[in-house]
Amino acid sequence: MKRGSSLLTSYRIGVSLLTPAASGLLLWRRGKGKEDPTRLGERRGHAGRARPDGPLAWLHGASIGETLAILPLVERLTRRGVSVLVTSGTRTSAQLVARRLPPGAIHQFVPLDVPLFIRRFLDHWQPDLALFAESELWPNFVHALDRRGVPLILVNGRLSERSFRRWMRAPKAAEALLSRFAFCLAQSPADAERLARLGAPRVAVAGNLKFDSPAPPADPRTVASLQALTAGRPIWMAASTHPGEEEIAIAVHRALAKRYPSLLTIVAPRHPDRGPEIAAMAQESGLAAARRADGMQPDRAIDLYVADTIGELGLFYRLSPVVFMGGSLVPHGGQNPIEPAKLGGAILHGPHVHNFTDVYAAIDRARGALPVNDARALAGALSELLSDPGRMRTMGRAGIGAVEALGGALERTIRAIDPFLVDLRGGASG
Repeated sequence: MKRGSSLLTSYRIGVSLLTPAASGLLLWRRGKGKEDPTRLGERRGHAGRARPDGPLAWLHGASIGETLAILPLVERLTRRGVSVLVTSGTRTSAQLVARRLPPGAIHQFVPLDVPLFIRRFLDHWQPDLALFAESELWPNFVHALDRRGVPLILVNGRLSERSFRRWMRAPKAAEALLSRFAFCLAQSPADAERLARLGAPRVAVAGNLKFDSPAPPADPRTVASLQALTAGRPIWMAASTHPGEEEIAIAVHRALAKRYPSLLTIVAPRHPDRGPEIAAMAQESGLAAARRADGMQPDRAIDLYVADTIGELGLFYRLSPVVFMGGSLVPHGGQNPIEPAKLGGAILHGPHVHNFTDVYAAIDRARGALPVNDARALAGALSELLSDPGRMRTMGRAGIGAVEALGGALERTIRAIDPFLVDLRGGASG
């Protein structure tokens, strides 16, 4: 028995005993709008689709960011003639993936980490290869794949210092878990070192797949329409905001409106279902607000526009020349700035960016981004940038260069997993 296996066995038994509670949890989440009621069976391991014939690779990403990062890998695998099952755990990720999956790929919601649900899932799909993205280390899934002899690879692997310290409280369990991975491909040398110290036997640095993801799409006609509607107005965007940051965006707008009376502020909350709350907050502060989800347009009468729809960040990044990245003025850890940087936006961010330390450091070094410590500093930076379009364009070009220089993870990942793909296709390399 592998070291730490007793802890994982205790976890597996404990979760099995809580299977009825897990079903109850799903029903509670459905009532809160956190689960798709038409696909709730998938979260219990019941398949919503037939398994395709031939070899099947299973790729899993927890939420939007992880799932979007693996889509280029999905496309490369399907081009090799491998059918791909993509799983994720959130409604928003499912909605985005449905629009972007290539032919030959299927999406399902991932089951909860409950042995009964996992057994149903694996009995139906029978994957020949499993690739988990970033930090998805679910013990029962890992155990079940190991028992069935399915090679498991961690791609775009990430392990923060905080998560590493938590795992170090149970190092034998961490080793027992990570030793079951055939390969761990880390985003950075620091991630690779932490994974190796926890017991991963084969670790390599491949880089961050998010740098190789294409810029988020947008319908050119919709872009042109909104650009015509907002022509001549100074615009800034607060993207992927968290509670506390919308109040800051409102205060910043009110401060800047004295100098820029036609200013348009776009707020895209990390969780779009908070749209009504944010619009009401803006109206209570005396701003004219409208919501995208209501079908409203950012016309001249609107001060603050809430972009509370799914899959339209590419549209608003194209509309706004300067973007504040949320999750960074509150202690969340920052949201990923790669997408707006790819589209040439000048980036502003707060001090709390530990979720993407290397990414922000690279864009900061290239002078494609500016750090701000509070609402007053954000207002000051925006005031200066909105009065200097040339500087915004220079920052945008620098950001593009920074993220392009950090690309290449997709090719390195493909090369690393190629031996597994050869085995998957019966020895015929694609």
